[in-house]
Amino acid sequence: MDMTAQLTPHAANETATLRTVVLGLPDSPGATPSLEEAYDATSYRSVELGIYPQEKDIKREMDALLSVLERYQVEVLRPTFIPNYNQIFARDVAFTIEDRFFVANMIEDRMREVEAFRSIFDRIAPGHLVEMLEEVHAEGGDVLLYNDYLFIGTCGEDEFDRYKTARTNRAGIEFFKKQFPNKKVVPLHLRKHDTDPTQSILHLDCTFQPVAEGKAVVYPGGFVREEEYQLIERIFGRENLFVVTQEEAMSLSTNLFSLSPRAIISEERFERLNHHLATEWNMVVEAIPYHEISKEGGLLRCSTCPIVRD
Repeated sequence: MDMTAQLTPHAANETATLRTVVLGLPDSPGATPSLEEAYDATSYRSVELGIYPQEKDIKREMDALLSVLERYQVEVLRPTFIPNYNQIFARDVAFTIEDRFFVANMIEDRMREVEAFRSIFDRIAPGHLVEMLEEVHAEGGDVLLYNDYLFIGTCGEDEFDRYKTARTNRAGIEFFKKQFPNKKVVPLHLRKHDTDPTQSILHLDCTFQPVAEGKAVVYPGGFVREEEYQLIERIFGRENLFVVTQEEAMSLSTNLFSLSPRAIISEERFERLNHHLATEWNMVVEAIPYHEISKEGGLLRCSTCPIVRD
């Protein structure tokens, strides 16, 4: 593959066949943060318990993910390497909606990750790269595509100002309504807490994700407003939802990654979910080890940033 060729982004949903993706980097992720330095509740708990993942385990797991992507003949791009810096979670740095590639306004702790994407931004076709206004905050984990629907994880403005785990604000919602006037933009308010992972949903894909065709995996307890979960039920149909428990949600079992409408990458420990995907929804499940990385508050979708899907 020509690693300098121009790319025209395209993605209308989470499940169309994947062609080009950015995968984060496992190397030299830096020292274990202090509790004060942790910027999500799961990482905070991992530091507190002394179980924060080691570089060798992160590399082993991300190499397993890379191997699956290569086997499916996906073009895999990587950010520019920054030593002693965490670059695992590529999803939040930028994201594709339709034919536009949006550059996120990251929290201060993660700004260098954006600079590491510059070589990728340089490959995006002219007119297809969008840098958001300074007051607009949205990260890729909060943005889920479902054809005519655009689901966006958010929280109240008071929570946005209070919590590190609040990443997408009201200005972000309004921005996407203007960018995509023909889409149904659906804000979904998430529970937020900086130190207790049982009370905190970092991003929307940590509590909900469309998979297969017309199906979704969801944790109802992640939503502040019951009526917003009920809207998901109406859109997909209750019979097309796989509902995960709080324990499964804390393991990030909604954070899968689709290779195509019929194939998906999952974590090997998600036995109940993987069995359902394979036997009830007739999917090919590529189950890989990714448990150590989950201790940093992200999983498979978090580690990947699709640029082109069919």
